[in-house]
Amino acid sequence: MSTSSQVHEPHGRHQSKKAAASGWIGSALEYYDFFIYATAASLIFPQIFFPKGDPAIAIIASLATYGVGYVARPIGAFVLGHMGDTRGRKQVLVLCMFLMGFSTIAVGLLPTYDQIGLWAPALLVLCRLVQGFAVAGEISGASSMILEHAPFGRRGFFASFTLQGVQAGQILAAAVFLPLAHYMPTDQFNSWGWRVPFILSFVVIIVGWIIRREVDETPAFTQEGAAKPRSPVAEAFKNHAPDMLRVVLMSLMNVIPVVATIFGAAYAVQPAYGIGFHKDVYLWIPVLGNILAVLVIPLVGNLSDKIGRRPPMIVGALASGLLAFGYLYAISIGSVALAICMSLLMWGIVYQGYNAVFPSFYPELFPTRTRVSAMAISQNVGTAITAMLPAIFAAVAPPGSTNIWLTVGALAFGITIISAIACYTARETYRLAMNDLGKPEAAPVPEGEYLRLRDEALAQAARA
Repeated sequence: MSTSSQVHEPHGRHQSKKAAASGWIGSALEYYDFFIYATAASLIFPQIFFPKGDPAIAIIASLATYGVGYVARPIGAFVLGHMGDTRGRKQVLVLCMFLMGFSTIAVGLLPTYDQIGLWAPALLVLCRLVQGFAVAGEISGASSMILEHAPFGRRGFFASFTLQGVQAGQILAAAVFLPLAHYMPTDQFNSWGWRVPFILSFVVIIVGWIIRREVDETPAFTQEGAAKPRSPVAEAFKNHAPDMLRVVLMSLMNVIPVVATIFGAAYAVQPAYGIGFHKDVYLWIPVLGNILAVLVIPLVGNLSDKIGRRPPMIVGALASGLLAFGYLYAISIGSVALAICMSLLMWGIVYQGYNAVFPSFYPELFPTRTRVSAMAISQNVGTAITAMLPAIFAAVAPPGSTNIWLTVGALAFGITIISAIACYTARETYRLAMNDLGKPEAAPVPEGEYLRLRDEALAQAARA
């Protein structure tokens, strides 16, 4: 690396592969916990945690408890973001793991509505609040840790493993339900079978602690030393509010997983909608989409190191929004084959243009001293705005209404347009050195030198 470039990169021990592995495994385990709740909220919670009167109301209420987890995320972002920028990325990630693991186990031990009445949904909401609080620090903390350990020219590739882990967690969440939903009698599944995936979350606590204690704090954070801000949250709002707003709007892209895995599941499976997909059949749709996503994500992350962050994000946002129409239409006509194909296109391939790149793009918009706080708060505010979309979709397109696919598809596409516009207005970051990130006046490394440094990083990785 040239002398001019060295002064803009932090010195110290870079554990690129170990940090990526830690981020991948940690995100997979945490999002296993988060999404087994999402799966259960669509498939089983309406029948066991809510009154048996109007099935439409039970569906809306169950999906609303899913949204409560997102409502808690901005609160967790303030607390955990502050911790990540003042005490370190590693410490906050371990705490997130413990909070998520214990709250998920608690869900698996809850009594039902028939057993304790309204206390059942109340305790369910409480557990979901803790889950949402905990997960708020995961992606921002893991993305920042991987980014700051990654070599210059390969940050997009390495940071993408955070979201590859998230997708793997979703595969595991659905896959755990598949044999239970398929082989267990309905009454047994409804009474105790659904609890098994939640109780298995004790693995999160054990494996997470073992993995994350092996990674050193990042050189960029260590370099800050005594210069770390006393209030990174206040500093982030003071100096980086425009970029935080952009991240809020880009994070509205959470509408696509909402359509794919939450509302889509309720629309396809719940008897009130009358589509009639079997639970075990529908569960294969997100599983197959996420399997493909796991393969696509590092390819797109690597592409973003070549052509920049914005192009794949903008294309991914607009194209996946358009494909939401086709996915919901396939469900509306009861075509399992077409629904799977549309899921593979929308969720497995096109959406990953956004999903694989934001773990590098978002933290690159902010400096090291406020990176976790700024990203965590803005991203989680954005996802919190989408928190009640499953319930809103069920309310504006309830069982018995017409053109459900068109109504929900139009709302989803409109939201992805907003995200794409926000991304277009952001500055490109992939050729900025680590110490220049978050500085509006910073000049990118010239393309020729950038490509040379990237080739050096690739050659070094090949020799390792």
